[in-house]
Amino acid sequence: MHYTDLLQLWDEAVQAVDAQDWMGALAKLDQISEPTSRTLFNAASAHLALVQLEPALRALDLTLAKDERLAVGFFQRSAVTMQLDRLEEALSDCIWAQKHMRGNAVIDYKQLGLRFKLSSWQVLYNAAAVYSRMGHWDRAEDVLVSVGQERAGSRIGAIEAALESVLRREILAPLMVPEAVVFRPRQQDVDQLKQRDFLGKPKVISSIIPNDDFGGFEPLRPQKPGFYQPKGDGAEESSYMRVKTPYMARGPGELTAPGGAMVFLFGKEDRDGMATVIYDGQRGLLPVSLLEPANVQTSKSKRENRVPSGIPLPPELKPPTRPKTQQSSVATPRASLTLQTPPPSYMAATHVSLQAAQSPMSAANTSSSQRGDKAQGAEGDLVVVKVHYTHTMTLSVPLDTTYHELKEQIARKLGQPASQLGLRHKEQGSKLMIPLEGELQPGRTVREVAEVGRATVWCQTEHPLANRTILYQMVALYDYNAQGPEDLEFGEGDTIDILSEVNEEWLEGRCGGNIGIFPSCFAYRENPDTGLVSAL
Repeated sequence: MHYTDLLQLWDEAVQAVDAQDWMGALAKLDQISEPTSRTLFNAASAHLALVQLEPALRALDLTLAKDERLAVGFFQRSAVTMQLDRLEEALSDCIWAQKHMRGNAVIDYKQLGLRFKLSSWQVLYNAAAVYSRMGHWDRAEDVLVSVGQERAGSRIGAIEAALESVLRREILAPLMVPEAVVFRPRQQDVDQLKQRDFLGKPKVISSIIPNDDFGGFEPLRPQKPGFYQPKGDGAEESSYMRVKTPYMARGPGELTAPGGAMVFLFGKEDRDGMATVIYDGQRGLLPVSLLEPANVQTSKSKRENRVPSGIPLPPELKPPTRPKTQQSSVATPRASLTLQTPPPSYMAATHVSLQAAQSPMSAANTSSSQRGDKAQGAEGDLVVVKVHYTHTMTLSVPLDTTYHELKEQIARKLGQPASQLGLRHKEQGSKLMIPLEGELQPGRTVREVAEVGRATVWCQTEHPLANRTILYQMVALYDYNAQGPEDLEFGEGDTIDILSEVNEEWLEGRCGGNIGIFPSCFAYRENPDTGLVSAL
């Protein structure tokens, strides 16, 4: 339900309450498909005005279900349950109302639209009324005496009268919110319901086009998929100026602008050498000597290399269905590099040189040759492996445990098939999770990822088609919510493995163990010149 519809019905119900048309108010409130705690409270007030206690109690129950900390709701319900002779519930509501007073002597509900101030002594008065109905006269007297011992106020007369009634063993009547006092919508919001013509009818004042009868602010131009960019006419015809040096306002009507700021020249130079400009939504004066024409045109190369500044427009092409996997031994032309070439995001995260980016196998051999006999004596050492899954667990394995054996042990602990799990780790100082490659190679052990007797890996459930070739990797620019079962959902900053290029605007990728398609304009490549061929 739209908020404007709710506001309209709410206001009409309040007008019916002011006219004491309780049935009309209930009819308007019943039309609200998604009622709020305040509209439900109004419905309870209308039922109480019609002496319908059971419907009023149901409406108050719904009110407190919507807002569990509404003290005035508990206060009103205590009075209703007291009249229905549900004394235990009434006493409980008094306790909850006093708790949600949060130590305040008075709560003014005017800001919420209720012209009523709930006082702490009113809640205690109702508690004393419950005790009087239970026959616990001593407790009722103690509650009233405790209220009277507090600082004096307008309540003293009511408390003294209640004490005299208790001493005479007379049952106290409960206090309630007056029947005509209900939650009202803000008058500013109600005024906005009326349609207003702020702009009026458009009219062309002047135009450089002969016989131009266009009634808008600028000529319409077709929208194309991509980022919307306004077009300018160049420095010669543009009214945009650039501030050469910072300027601080020195008199009334002048503006303060930093150096290099773009301003719109609104008027011509006056006698004092000042010009009227618009900057940051404000109109004021700046010295003409500090202004220079700004070229709003952008070259084609700058437009292509520019970083996107907004969420892209939807793709022009309709999203295709999930592409079928084609078993082919011929790799695509874009995936032509060797296995030793790391993905772009890996190179950006580690910042290693080409010589340091050697294969993990050769790095392990070099490290082991430098350690010599010392490494041979440590073959029997254990390493503590922390595994992040839906939960975190640890296990101790020897340093010479292969990736395949580690994966089998983790699968047995999780109760999952090893073929559906994939292990990843993070390099030092990097946030990118890199797959543990070479699980079936005999020389790849936990020693390669262990540091000071500890290692941390991330275990993910892999898609049944996860052993496909990765063309390259991209980084998500924005959050993308799946629009269909074939879409790939990801968040800003996630790393996406690109599996295929569906068309000019849609890519198929993998992220977080899921495979699907997504618009290419929602991600970017860190290094377009680097590719990757990998079978995980």
